[in-house]
Amino acid sequence: MGDFNDLLEANDHYAEDFHDGGFDGIARAGVLVITCMDSRIEPLAMLGLKLGDAKILRSPGGRVTPDVLTGCIVGSHLLNVNRIMVVQHTRCAMASGTDEDVADKIIEKSKMDLRGMTFGANPEQDRTLDFDTRLLRSHPAIKPRTKIGGFIYDVDTGKLEHVY
Repeated sequence: MGDFNDLLEANDHYAEDFHDGGFDGIARAGVLVITCMDSRIEPLAMLGLKLGDAKILRSPGGRVTPDVLTGCIVGSHLLNVNRIMVVQHTRCAMASGTDEDVADKIIEKSKMDLRGMTFGANPEQDRTLDFDTRLLRSHPAIKPRTKIGGFIYDVDTGKLEHVY
C-alpha cells in the first residue's frame, strides 16, 4: 500500500473541497471524447467543458479499440451522447512506428517478447483517424443521429484541428 500513499494523501486534499457529487452519470453536453492516454491531453479543459459534461475514453493513440467501441455504443444509447470526437494528437508515440516497432522497444527495455500483440500503432496517423471515424459512422450499433468527428490535437499549441 505504501506505493500509493502520495496519491491517497493528494486525494484526501482533493476530497476536502469536492463539491461535484450528486448528479447522474449522463454526458450533460452530449459529448464523448476518444483520445490518447498521453498525459499531455486534458480532454475537458481543451474543450471548455467541466466534470459531468462529457464521457472520456482513452486508448493508446486515441484509437477505436473494441472496448472503446463498446463505450461509444453505450454512450450513444444510454448516456445522452449525440456527438463523438475521435482526438488523436501530434508527437504521439503510437504514430511513430508500427506494432512491431512497439514490441521491439518492449523487448529492448524489458526482455518481454510481445511480438504479435496488437497495440494499434501506425505511422500513417491520417489513415488511422480516417478509418476510426468511418468505423464509428458506419457502425450499426451507434445511434443513427450521432455526429462523429475526427480531430488532431497539437500538444505544443493546445489547438484542435477538425480533420474529418
